[in-house]
Amino acid sequence: MKNKFYISTAIMYTSGKPHIGNTYEVVLADAIARYKRLKGYDVYFQTGTDEHGEKIEIKAKENGVSPKEFVDNLSLEIKKTWDIMNTSYDNFVRTTDEKHERVVQHIFQKMYEKGDIYKGEYKGLYCTPCESFWTESQLVDGKCPDCGRVVKEAKEEAYFFKLSKYQKKLETYIEEHPDFIQPVSRKNEMMNNFIKPGLQDLCVSRTSFSWGIPVDFDSKHVVYVWLDALTNYITNIGYDVENQEERFQKYWPADLHLIGKDIIRFHSIYWPCFLWSLGLELPKKVFGHPWLLMNNDKMSKSKGNVIYPEELVELFGVDAVRYYLLHEIPFSSDGNITYELLIERINSDLANILGNLVQRTITMGHKYFEGKVENKRIVEDMDKSLIQSIDNLDNRVQEKMNQLEVSEAINEIFALLRMSNKYIDESMPWVLAKEDSKKNRLETVLYHLLESIRVCSLFLKAYLPDTSDAIKKQLNFQCMELSFVENNQYELKEASPLFKRIDKDKFLKDNVNNL
Repeated sequence: MKNKFYISTAIMYTSGKPHIGNTYEVVLADAIARYKRLKGYDVYFQTGTDEHGEKIEIKAKENGVSPKEFVDNLSLEIKKTWDIMNTSYDNFVRTTDEKHERVVQHIFQKMYEKGDIYKGEYKGLYCTPCESFWTESQLVDGKCPDCGRVVKEAKEEAYFFKLSKYQKKLETYIEEHPDFIQPVSRKNEMMNNFIKPGLQDLCVSRTSFSWGIPVDFDSKHVVYVWLDALTNYITNIGYDVENQEERFQKYWPADLHLIGKDIIRFHSIYWPCFLWSLGLELPKKVFGHPWLLMNNDKMSKSKGNVIYPEELVELFGVDAVRYYLLHEIPFSSDGNITYELLIERINSDLANILGNLVQRTITMGHKYFEGKVENKRIVEDMDKSLIQSIDNLDNRVQEKMNQLEVSEAINEIFALLRMSNKYIDESMPWVLAKEDSKKNRLETVLYHLLESIRVCSLFLKAYLPDTSDAIKKQLNFQCMELSFVENNQYELKEASPLFKRIDKDKFLKDNVNNL
C-alpha cells in the first residue's frame, strides 16, 4: 500500500474576491501535494470555503441578496481562481454543505453531553471583521490585535467550550512534539503569548445573528465560526460522532495543515482541544506560512494595493506566476511582489536559465543528429560531476521539501539547470561538431544534457506543471526515473520557447494605466 498524505489549506472566508496574497497558500499546498504524488504517496488535498458568520450576513444585506446567494457567488469565484492557478485539489469543500452542517451539530451535541460545552453569558469586546472576542488587555492601541480595526462592546447569551480544561495537556503536547507547530517562531509565539498566560474558555455559539449552523437543541443559537470552520478537516473525509467512514480512518490524522500565520492560533490551540474532546488524534503538523506583500506592505483593498491572480496570469502566464509565488516567499519570512521583480525573475530564471537551456539542447539535437540522440558513453571528467548532480537531485529536493522549504527545493533544481548551461560552455558542442572523430563524444554530451533536462522537468511538475508537460512533449520521453539513466533513446520533437523574455521598460510603459 502507498503511504498516505493528507494536506489541507485553510478554507477561505467568503467575504470577498481572492487576491494574489490569498492565492499563495493554495499554490504552496498544491506544490507540496504534487511533489508527494511524484514520490508515490496516496495524496488527499483539501481546500474550500468558510461561509457562515455575522460578516457574511451584513455583506449579503449590503448587496441586497440572501446570505446563501452571496456565498454561492463568492465560493464559485474562489474555486474559479484556484482552478486558474492550476491547483490539483481532491476536494473543494463548503461549510454550507448539508453533510458538514449535520455533522457539526452532532459534534456540538457530543461536546455538550461530555461537559466540554456549557451555557453562559459573554460580555467583551468584539471585532466583526475577524469575528473574534477580545479582552481589554489583548487590544493593541485600543483596537483589534489581528486587523487593527475598531472593536465594539458585546453582551449576549452563549455556549462556551472549556478550553481551560486542556491547557496543561496542550502545553505538554507542544513541548513534547517540537515539530507540531512550524516554523519555530510561530510555536514560541503561541506558547509565550497565548498558552502560558492562561487559556480562557471559548465562545462557540451566537444569538445576535442567524447566518450559521443552528444548535439543534437550542434553536436561538448558531454555532460560532471556529467550531464550524475547523471541523471541516474531519467532516469532509467521513467523520461523524457515531460513524467514521473508511476514508476517515485512512486519511486522519492530517499530515499537514497549511495556514496563514495570522490564523495559526486557532489551528494550534482551539483545534487540538476540539479534537481531544472528540477523542481524536491531532494533525501531525501545523505550518503557519508567511505573507506575500505588495511593495513591502500588506495587501488590502482599502489601501488600493491589491493584485488579482487572474490579471497576473493573463499578463505573464500561470506557471510564471506560480514560480514567483513559490520561489520568492521564504520559509518563515514575508515575501514581496512588484511587477518589476516579477519580470526580472521571469527573464533571468524562466526564459534564460530554463527556457534557453531546453531550446539550445533540442536545437543542437536536430542540427547534429536529426533529433535522434542516444548515449555513446564517451565520458570525460567534466561529465562525472554533472551525472552525480543529476543522481543527487532527488535527495536534495526531498530534504528541502520534507522541511517545507519549497523555495530552496526549487533552487536545487535550478542549480542543476545552471550547471547544465555551464556544461555546454565547457564541452563546446559546436567545436566537437567540426570533427567527425568527435561525433560520438558530441552525442554523449547532448545525451547528458537531455538527461539533466528530463530529470529536472519531472521535479518541476510539482511547481510548474504546464511547463513540465511542455518539456516532456518536446523531449518526447517516456522514462519517469528521477535519476540519470544510461540507455534512453531520444527522438526529439521541435523546440518551441517555454518563456519569452519581457522588455520591462516597454511592458511597464504599455501597461502602466492598467496596473
